[in-house]
Amino acid sequence: MKKNSFKYEELIDCANGKLFGPGNAKLPSPPMLMFDRITEIKSDSGKFKKGHIKAELDIKDKMWFFDCHFKGDPVMPGCLGLDAMWQLVGFYLGWIGEPGKGRALGVNFVRFTGEILKKVKMATYEIDMKKVLKTEGGTVGFADGVLKADGKEIYSAENLKVGVYKS
Repeated sequence: MKKNSFKYEELIDCANGKLFGPGNAKLPSPPMLMFDRITEIKSDSGKFKKGHIKAELDIKDKMWFFDCHFKGDPVMPGCLGLDAMWQLVGFYLGWIGEPGKGRALGVNFVRFTGEILKKVKMATYEIDMKKVLKTEGGTVGFADGVLKADGKEIYSAENLKVGVYKS
């Protein structure tokens, strides 16, 4: 039976190539790893019944991006929240056993309706897998995602695309 949640140490193992094996999907290492834990990952649930992933990032005053993204106006860059969603789609592909190195391929639509400031305690990501397309060269995952700041939805993304490729 597959694990349905992952602690920070296990995410670091994934970044180091120890979770899905050599040459397969990895997460980025800190500081680019944009979540502290995956609290839920399932292959048969979610909005489209094709898979669901939920992850959390504890927001701390000393996070690296607060000091450099708009001096005197600390805010998490929106692209980092979007990258976290791509990271989770790629993790899902490794988790279901698809081999190869992961790469973000695009997104059709992104909306920002809020921001992650120092006063936020937790960012929560929720990914709903739409489709996994297997080809000769690799596998592509398609998903929709949201980011919530202390429970309030502030980002949404439609048709996130991530591929894993053997070469």
